[in-house]
Formats: sequence, structure tokens, C-alpha cells
Amino acid sequence: MTDHPSTSSSVTQARARAREQALDWLVRLQCADPQDERDFADWLAQAEENAEAYLQAEALWNGAALQQAAGHLQRRRRRAWPARLRRYRAPLAAAALLLVGLFTFGNLPVRLQADHLTAVGERQRLQLDEGARVLLNTDSALASERHDGQRTARLLQGEAYFQVPAGTQPALEVRAGPLRARADDTDFAVRYFDGQAQVRVQRGDVDLQSPDDQRVRLRAGDSISLGPAGFSAPQRPDMAKALAWVEGRLVFENCPVSQVLDEVRRYYPGWIVNRNPRLEQLTVTGNYRLDQPVETLRALAQITSAQLHEYPALVILN
Repeated sequence: MTDHPSTSSSVTQARARAREQALDWLVRLQCADPQDERDFADWLAQAEENAEAYLQAEALWNGAALQQAAGHLQRRRRRAWPARLRRYRAPLAAAALLLVGLFTFGNLPVRLQADHLTAVGERQRLQLDEGARVLLNTDSALASERHDGQRTARLLQGEAYFQVPAGTQPALEVRAGPLRARADDTDFAVRYFDGQAQVRVQRGDVDLQSPDDQRVRLRAGDSISLGPAGFSAPQRPDMAKALAWVEGRLVFENCPVSQVLDEVRRYYPGWIVNRNPRLEQLTVTGNYRLDQPVETLRALAQITSAQLHEYPALVILN
């Protein structure tokens, strides 16, 4: 059975429009506000070709996300609209293999400097020469170097947990943007995003230094941040929650859903869109596996009575 010429023409035009709009959305969503996310979800729901076009556009934008989409398509053959995308699986998967190396990290200079990288949703365990162990969290980059006998680990992006054994000589030096830390016989985490470094000490002491030579000693249970304005006041967070990611968990206690979604997004290689403004006013408590972000979203939807719509590399909360 063949399509009527006028029908085929209209379908072709609709797909062409969808492709143009998908490219616009990719750019717009880089700095999206809540209204942008709601408008995007509305656009996706308007026509099936919109979702198809968006997957193709994202394939060229982000190879890692495309691999996730291709995996979903292969596993969910019986779902209605993913079945329509099946014909794109082979060319999109091929594009992913070519592009994943270039676009896993949007920050190419970071990628070029790093010795170790993790993709979104991935964690990696490392062993440094002097015996220190490192757990590199999702979407992170680490460089390790030795100069004049001093081993330095540079966290270029993301989050890492360091376990430094007693007697490490010289003491391990960790740098993250403006932060310099020296540690021996201690366990601590460093987080670095957008020029702001944060340190949380689980065991032992860590000596910190800022570019203008401010010095702070953090002890077990302490947390502090360092940014353009210098060191913040030390705090005493609940380390069981703050460092739950080390054990592969995400723990929230009376936390706004918006903050929970922001944290889950760090571990999900795709888009999470919230179209339900009511969720912004709710708080939740829970303990979730960080390697199962979609299961976390399903649990949140059940707790908040929200509707969850799952697509390849895309989850929408209504």
C-alpha cells in the first residue's frame, strides 16, 4: 500500500518543520527556565514527529545521550511511538559511536587535560601511585601529575572522594579551581562546579589554602566552600546524607522536589522535564539508588501523585 502523493508531501513537510524546531529547542534548552521546560514538553506532545526529530538532533549534539536512547529503543520494541523510531536506530547508533568521544563532555579543554573521565551516570574507582584511592563521581574529570616528587590530583570538573592512607609521603595534594588541599590519613570529598569548590571531611584532617593564602584546617564532620569571595563559614552537615553518593545512594530529607530533580539530573543521561508547577512547592524524604534514576523518578511520581511519561532519553513529569 502506498501513500497518496499529497499525504506524503504533507508528512515530509511536517518532518522538515519538526527538524528545524528540534534544533531551535536544543539551543534554547541550554539555558532553560521552568517555562521553557513546560513549553518544550508541550511541543513534544503535539506530534510524534517532534519526538523523532528531537532524538535525531540530540544524536548530533550529544553522542552519550544517543547511546542511551538507542539502548532504550532496542529494549522497548513493543512500545507504540518508539516502534516508529526503530528505523532510525542503526544510523543513530553509528553516529553515536563517532561522536561520543567528542561530546561526552561539552567542555573540550577539560576533556583534553583529564587523565580520567566519567560519563553522566558513571562512577570510576582509581588507585594513585602512593596508595591513595579515588572514587570519581558522575560527569567528572580528574588529572594526576607528579612534579619534584609531589603527587597532585587536580579535579577539573565534578566530584571525587579521596581515601588517603596514613604515612603517605609526601602528603597528597588535591587542587580544584582556587582550592589547594593537603591530606594524609584522611577520607574526604571535593566537589567543583562553576568556579566554586566544596570540601567535606569524613575522617581525619585536611589542610586547605586559597589563592590569597587563607588557610583553614577542616576536621572530621566539617564542610566548607571556596569561591571568588574566599572561604565560607565551616558547617557541620549530616555526612550520611551529604556523602551518600559514595555508597551509591541519594538521600533526601524534607528536600524540595526541584532540588531532588536537579540532583537526579546529574545521573540521568537524557532530559528530565517537570511540567507540574505544584511539585515545586512539595518536599520529599527518601533513600534511592543513584544508578537507577528512572526508578527514583517513578517513586517521586508515586509519592507526589504526579504522572510520569517515559521516552528514550527523556522523562516528563506532569
